[in-house]
Amino acid sequence: MTVIRLIKRAVRAVAPPALFLSLTVYFGWNALHGAHGIRAYQEQTQLQQQAIQAEQDAKDEQTVWHRRVLALKEKALDADMLDERARAMMNLTRKGDLVVPYGAHDKLF
Repeated sequence: MTVIRLIKRAVRAVAPPALFLSLTVYFGWNALHGAHGIRAYQEQTQLQQQAIQAEQDAKDEQTVWHRRVLALKEKALDADMLDERARAMMNLTRKGDLVVPYGAHDKLF
């Protein structure tokens, strides 16, 4: 009977701390790796920054196209600008033109 009593005491001494430790580990793991944890928050923040950058790039491109469209309106059509754009699109130059090469990712305007 003393052996059974010792086992019961051991279980009573170990069970509550083991239970609380396992709960702490479970909630700690979910706080880091869960669907609403720290890592998920970091991923969402990174996605948000990418979306903000994509929006800014789209606004920049829209501004460029808006300027181009305004420059091509019939009442504001500039013959020099039209000639320059036509030669640039067809990759042609006149005799005596100065050609300045630029990188593929450099913006002209």
